[in-house]
Amino acid sequence: AKIIEIAKRLSLQAAKGGAGGERLCEKHQEALKLFCEEDRTPICLVCRESQAHRLHAVVPVEEAAEEHKEKFQAHVQILKDRREKLLELKMAEEGKSL
Repeated sequence: AKIIEIAKRLSLQAAKGGAGGERLCEKHQEALKLFCEEDRTPICLVCRESQAHRLHAVVPVEEAAEEHKEKFQAHVQILKDRREKLLELKMAEEGKSL
């Protein structure tokens, strides 16, 4: 659920950025190049130095996006496998009931 929430947030934020380029920090009007792991939000370089994020772990936004994409894909695969097993069980039970 958390990964889906992050993916939705990143998709919405990408849509807000428009087709014209990078998204900007609302406070500092700087490019959002970092991702705060603790707050799970993109931040600019100025935000990184602020009290709010100074002690937080941050990574480049591209790296965070790739990491979350991989986690999301892994979870999707797990869910597909579970769905397949459930469908097999359903078919077996339907066969028994017939």
